[in-house]
Amino acid sequence: MKKIKVTLTKSGIDRSERQKLTLRALGLTKLHRTKEFEATPQVLGMIRKVDHLVKVEEAN
Repeated sequence: MKKIKVTLTKSGIDRSERQKLTLRALGLTKLHRTKEFEATPQVLGMIRKVDHLVKVEEAN
């Protein structure tokens, strides 16, 4: 399955509780931290909820 890298580019401060919990579930707690995920429908749905706060790129 395809892998993607997700980097937190904007803070979760002053965001809705749902968006904060989604960031925490993704493991993105500090700015400019990157995590690598399998591109499953569940992960892609979570990323879609916070796409304005993260940068997504394909992993090598």
